[in-house]
Amino acid sequence: MSEEYLIIHKSVLPDYYAKVLEARRLLESGKVREVSEAARMAGISRSTYYKYKDHVFEPAEASGSRKAVLELMLDHQPGVLSAVLSRLFGAGANILTITQSLPVLGKASVTLTIDVGGVSRGISSLVSALESVGGVESVRLLAIE
Repeated sequence: MSEEYLIIHKSVLPDYYAKVLEARRLLESGKVREVSEAARMAGISRSTYYKYKDHVFEPAEASGSRKAVLELMLDHQPGVLSAVLSRLFGAGANILTITQSLPVLGKASVTLTIDVGGVSRGISSLVSALESVGGVESVRLLAIE
C-alpha cells in the first residue's frame, strides 16, 4: 500500500486539501452536524469534501490504530465468511463490525470495519489476500481512517 501514497508538504498542494481536513475535524468534533455546514465553514464545496474525504489524511491519522471499511461480495456457501475472517486474523487485523446482507442469487454483500493497526504488510496486500480466498468474488476498500 505504501506505493500508493506520497508524503508531501502541504505548502505545495492546493489549499482545498487542508480545507477537507478542516471540514472533517469539524464533523468529528461535533461542532457541526451536517457536511454542507462543515464544507461551508471550511470554505469548500460539498462535492470537493466528498471527492477527497477518504483520500486525504494527516500524519497522525496514519499511525497506530486505524480503521478500514471493506465491502466484499461473497458466494453463499458454508465457510466463506469464516475463511475471510481467518485470513484477516492471520494478517493481524481486528474485526470491529460485520454487516451481511441476505443472499440474493447466491451472493451476499458483507461490509467489514476492521482495525488495521496491526497489519504489517499494508492494506493493498490485505485486499489481495482476501481476493484470493475461495468464494470471494470481490473486495473493495471503501474508507480508511
